[in-house]
Amino acid sequence: MSLIKSISGIRGTIGGKVNDNLTPLDVVKFASAFGTWLQNNKNKKDLTLIIGRDARISGQMVSSLVTATLQGLGINVVDLGLSTTPTVEIMVPELKADGGIILTASHNPKQWNALKLLNDKGEFISGENGAEVLALAESEDFNYAEVDDLGKYETRDDAFDIHIQQILDLPMVDVEAIKAKNFKVVLDAVNSTGGIAIPMLLDKLGCETIKLYCEPTGHFPHNPEPLKEHLGDICELVKKENADFGVVVDPDVDRLALIDEKGEMFGEEYTLVAVADYLLKHKNGVAVSNLSSSRALRDVAHTHNSEYFASAVGEVNVVTLMKEKNAVIGGEGNGGIIYPDLHYGRDSLVGVALFLTHLAKENKTVSELRAGYPSYFMGKKKIELTPEIDVDAILSKMEKEYENEEVSTVDGVKIDFENNWVHLRKSNTEPIIRIYTEAKSQEEADKLGDDIIAKIKSLI
Repeated sequence: MSLIKSISGIRGTIGGKVNDNLTPLDVVKFASAFGTWLQNNKNKKDLTLIIGRDARISGQMVSSLVTATLQGLGINVVDLGLSTTPTVEIMVPELKADGGIILTASHNPKQWNALKLLNDKGEFISGENGAEVLALAESEDFNYAEVDDLGKYETRDDAFDIHIQQILDLPMVDVEAIKAKNFKVVLDAVNSTGGIAIPMLLDKLGCETIKLYCEPTGHFPHNPEPLKEHLGDICELVKKENADFGVVVDPDVDRLALIDEKGEMFGEEYTLVAVADYLLKHKNGVAVSNLSSSRALRDVAHTHNSEYFASAVGEVNVVTLMKEKNAVIGGEGNGGIIYPDLHYGRDSLVGVALFLTHLAKENKTVSELRAGYPSYFMGKKKIELTPEIDVDAILSKMEKEYENEEVSTVDGVKIDFENNWVHLRKSNTEPIIRIYTEAKSQEEADKLGDDIIAKIKSLI
């Protein structure tokens, strides 16, 4: 099965059978459920939703289905067309809309697409609300509008301009300092909408942009997840062009990876670390990431006499904790920057602008900047268990086994040792415990994972 129904939306592969893949009928059902849920929870007659899509091949088809379904419910649609996840998030409150739907499967390959659901603040709907939408989708209790009450449709082509201007207006984005440096930047946008938006931003910041895979055709030239093993082309081009650094974004532009001037990965975990370093240097406050993100963020926060807190994994959980702690900066270790002075969503565009400001003011190369941060290495392993084994009981035993260490049970079990950590999370779909580790060397991180697996097996 390649259809995944979650509290934040529906994701699947195009084609195939209904309820097994993301077929037109599944798109219509889920769009109907979200639209109906909004109608049931809003005390107003005329509702408006913002929609936008990344450049993947199925995007226009899925967009047409979603648009027609919402209009069929009597809901007005403002269509941004080719857009980014953060741009749609920005435009929902900008246009005083009642919610939004982003049509993107993020870093998944081209055969995937998804409907991601936003509330009237332009933020992902809560887990509780998502469960209500899923229940509606199962019941198919929909009531469509009669012909005189169909929703209206309009398009907007100024969303990128509005998004970028809001970034340029941020006090912590120093446009003049960036322009003075005349940065040369290589961009890999994996042939999606980052190839439109990021060059517009870089141009406003006085940067020269060398484009690589920036045509929004939806034909991804490599695996779209911005990991080292997929980014050989941009690493070579940065060196060939003698660029200051490289920028890599995923298809919907909410994850940001950087390449230094030597063609080496800056490290996805360190995108957030660098931006936090800049912001916390000028404003004491709180930094937030999730439990599986690098300890480097905590270390940098502490160097600025700032606090650090970790949430359960998932953007909704990070945002919830950021609001609770009134955080200055937050995000996830996959290159997701959440800057609340702009909006509560992962945003590669604001990440680029803040990183450029930091780089300009530090007067260092990107590799020199990276060398100034604590160096950690991460490992990812899993242990497969037989279905009859109680995974929750195993995690409880691990918690007790390490009760003299710093232990968090916010999301699975995370054990913080003096020089490293391990995070254990159970899979929601199979009897597996996922094991994330971080240490001062790759060998140590991998060994910690192996040691924990041995410990788990001894407790079974």
